[in-house]
Amino acid sequence: MNKIRSKTAMSIALMAIAFIGVSCVNEKRDDNSKTTETSQNSEAKSNLPYDLENPVKYNMPQNLFEISGIVFHKGDPSKVFAIQDEDGDLFYLGLSDKESKFTKFGGKGDYEDVAIVKDNVIVLKSNGELHTFPISEINKPEAANVEKTKDLVPKAEYEGLAADESTGMVYVLTKEVKKEKKDATDIFAFKFEGGKFTPAGTFSLPYKEIADLAGESKLKFRPSALAKNTSTGEWYVLSSVNKLLVITDADFKVKATYPLKGTSFNQPEGIAFDRDNNLYISNEGGDLSAGNILMFKLKK
Repeated sequence: MNKIRSKTAMSIALMAIAFIGVSCVNEKRDDNSKTTETSQNSEAKSNLPYDLENPVKYNMPQNLFEISGIVFHKGDPSKVFAIQDEDGDLFYLGLSDKESKFTKFGGKGDYEDVAIVKDNVIVLKSNGELHTFPISEINKPEAANVEKTKDLVPKAEYEGLAADESTGMVYVLTKEVKKEKKDATDIFAFKFEGGKFTPAGTFSLPYKEIADLAGESKLKFRPSALAKNTSTGEWYVLSSVNKLLVITDADFKVKATYPLKGTSFNQPEGIAFDRDNNLYISNEGGDLSAGNILMFKLKK
């Protein structure tokens, strides 16, 4: 009887040792995985060619106090095109101008972002509706030939719009889906040809991947704008709510995240690059500040 008890006790002890060994191996693997992920993110961050803490600031005129999306035509920094989220007006001005010109393209509405592709201006409303008209119409008080495209994307809240002029591709970025639980932000791609949008795929930005890279235990990513760095093929995705900048590769695979610290980023709503690959981020105004555009010069 004692021999049986002794053998049983020994078996239990051996099983316990084996369990502890396996646990230690798994824990070591998890730690190595986290270390590798942290190392990769740190390496990606060290390669960011912009100093996010030292921008050149351009204050906007009063009619762009609530500036939202921004874009340059073919990357030309001498004139920035912008919208604000209450009126259907396309504004255009030099960055240092004290006044801006504008062309009306629509009525009152929640306009969120703007893109230019193939000499056409495209403006996004928060419900996913797109307004398109030739850029030549900016010389008129009100644009003619404005095309409205509805039901192109699922019902949701949208804030981001971008175009790749070299390929004719247009990308619509989801901010939030209200009626269903989602664990990722969707990006809908379209080929723009002859004034028409043809679906060309869907991409996703997983919340967990972004949270892990940002060092957050839980994060619901609610992006407000996106732009492509044509020199690297990377996408820069901006989130005003999360005060975060996310960098992805050309296929929207998340590579790194950067917190937007300090008082410079009051309410970052728009993002763009010029032809020299300088980075620009627009901010809505606040109680003590005008709407502005921040320029981050490319590091040489």
